[in-house]
Amino acid sequence: MTGVGREIGIGRSIAQTLQSDGWTVITTGWRAYDDKMPWGSDNTPLASIEVDLSDPSAPARLFAEVNENVGTVDALIMCHCESVNSSILDTTVESFDLHFAVNTRATWLLIKSFAEQLLADRPSSHRRIVAITSDHTHFNLPYGASKGAMDRIVLAAAVELAHLGVAANVINPGATETGWIGADLASTIEGQNLQPRIGTPQDCANLVRFLCSEDGKWINNQLLNSDGGKLP
Repeated sequence: MTGVGREIGIGRSIAQTLQSDGWTVITTGWRAYDDKMPWGSDNTPLASIEVDLSDPSAPARLFAEVNENVGTVDALIMCHCESVNSSILDTTVESFDLHFAVNTRATWLLIKSFAEQLLADRPSSHRRIVAITSDHTHFNLPYGASKGAMDRIVLAAAVELAHLGVAANVINPGATETGWIGADLASTIEGQNLQPRIGTPQDCANLVRFLCSEDGKWINNQLLNSDGGKLP
């Protein structure tokens, strides 16, 4: 699992849920990212492996380390992201490139390394790729654009890696309370939701749990909205 850091985050909730289901979960995080964000990092022990996914050599090194110390990886859950708000007019080239390096290129390279280690392993139908995305675009240009490209890569993996027994899906959890939603925004979100409420990290974790289970194997090549439903 990538993108596991703060206790309140989606990644940590998914990791804990999968662990409770009996999965051996290897988590990765990058504290420097949380440190630079408005919410900051917390005192939660860092993920199993700290890795900077803006480095193109990081995914291959990560899988080499995990394969040597743990064994073949059967599921790749990607929650990592670079997300700094900016618009068409004020996005810098440096920020644009960093978003695509972390959100898009790293996703491709992680999937590539995941597939390569499966080539020499025994056949199995219980292999999963799940990535967490977003449909946000305006005033969050590089994040939204790079996540959109990420979606296409994951859905391509469902087709290209089918012979390895891999099912690949993308989840859009909608607005999720991980420490960034203020009171005014919360009221707006609740007013637009059919439930109405704001999503929790556990909501997303529950869907990842299902997709990674034997019961979820028939769900494949999908971008799934798990957001409580929005008013038309």
